[in-house]
Amino acid sequence: MKNNKNLNFDSQHIWHPYSSLVQPSVIQEVLSAKGVRLTLADGREIIDGMSSWWSTIHGYNHPRLNQAAKSQIDQMSHVMFGGLTHQPAIDLVRKLVNMTAAPLQYAFLADSGSISVEVAIKMAIQYWFAQGFTHKQKLLTVRNGYHGDSFGAMAVSDPENGMHSMFAQVLPKHLFAPAPTCRRDEDWQDSDISEFRQLLIDNQREVAAVIIEPLVQGAGGMRFYCPEYLRQVRALCDQYDVLLILDEIATGFGRTGSLFAYEQADICPDILCVGKALTGGYMTLAATMCTDKVVKGIASDGSGALMHGPTFMGNPLACRVACESLDLLMESDWQGQVKAIEQQLLDELSPYQSKEGVKEVRVKGAIGVVELHQPVDQYMDWLSDFIVDQGVWIRPFRNLIYIMPPYIINKADLAKLTKAIGAVIDRLSL
Repeated sequence: MKNNKNLNFDSQHIWHPYSSLVQPSVIQEVLSAKGVRLTLADGREIIDGMSSWWSTIHGYNHPRLNQAAKSQIDQMSHVMFGGLTHQPAIDLVRKLVNMTAAPLQYAFLADSGSISVEVAIKMAIQYWFAQGFTHKQKLLTVRNGYHGDSFGAMAVSDPENGMHSMFAQVLPKHLFAPAPTCRRDEDWQDSDISEFRQLLIDNQREVAAVIIEPLVQGAGGMRFYCPEYLRQVRALCDQYDVLLILDEIATGFGRTGSLFAYEQADICPDILCVGKALTGGYMTLAATMCTDKVVKGIASDGSGALMHGPTFMGNPLACRVACESLDLLMESDWQGQVKAIEQQLLDELSPYQSKEGVKEVRVKGAIGVVELHQPVDQYMDWLSDFIVDQGVWIRPFRNLIYIMPPYIINKADLAKLTKAIGAVIDRLSL
């Protein structure tokens, strides 16, 4: 009864992501979480295949992360970062500097992934503005991208196929090249980058930066592309003196098989956005990192003040947990875990390619995607309950059924997730 009252109140008063209060979506109430499992209010346990939107790489309720939060909260949960600093922030930035590419020596501690993208865009525009190039205010990106739900981030997400088309008339207008399509370096052809190159040549006077998700386009379609595309983008940015922003909010910290996806292309961005898994999914925190070139460019007007400063910037509690999460990651066999997940996903999802309604199956690192010919959104009124009845938690969107499980998942639990995907495909085909 209590559960029903809670869910009734929720459906009448609480907005969930991308949901309606007039036609509320099906919601499950979670009482607790541990490892890879969520315990629902009705007592059922389900295996989380989403890592709480790709963040809980170590699983839930981890004793080391719990202890880090408990220890820090007894000292201070928050203090303003303006004019003050603290050990957790210093320790975190030291770790980030040490684990990213050598030129990335500076960090802005943002309070969400979307804000880290906003800061990156500000960095790029301010970089040129401070040097007198006030006309360089556009960004070049690719279609099928997603960078967040705040206005600056929406403006560089796909303007037609993304979630934000209704805001098209109020968003800044940027430049969009075709989405990368080449999957393997061995299949690379110069034509794969030709339209991107031409857009950059034609608009180089106005373009401040290129922004792109490396190797994996996440919420814009769960699309994968080859490292050679990134190498070409980096070379073009160098040739035409444009900054390169890489959005690794979804791909960072091991998800694609390397610590950061850009490592697979052997390049370094001028500006890097990280988030999601940064705290192991415990709380919101992100970072925007940049090179000495960017810092000096912003300081060219004699000021160097980056014009951004969220209230909860550098939150000590989040920073302390992030430090422990990064230590936990680096001490673990995350490479082996991700590789094992990748192989099992290949073995167990690939047979679905022949199922009715399936357009493509693709796997990269700890990411498994089944793309259907038809969208699933119209079935969500029953599909959510059907998925939970399989003993798992998967959140399909558009025409995609995908999983990005915690790295700690065992073979049996991962098999239950892949089997559930098969059951969803079969149910949708009826």
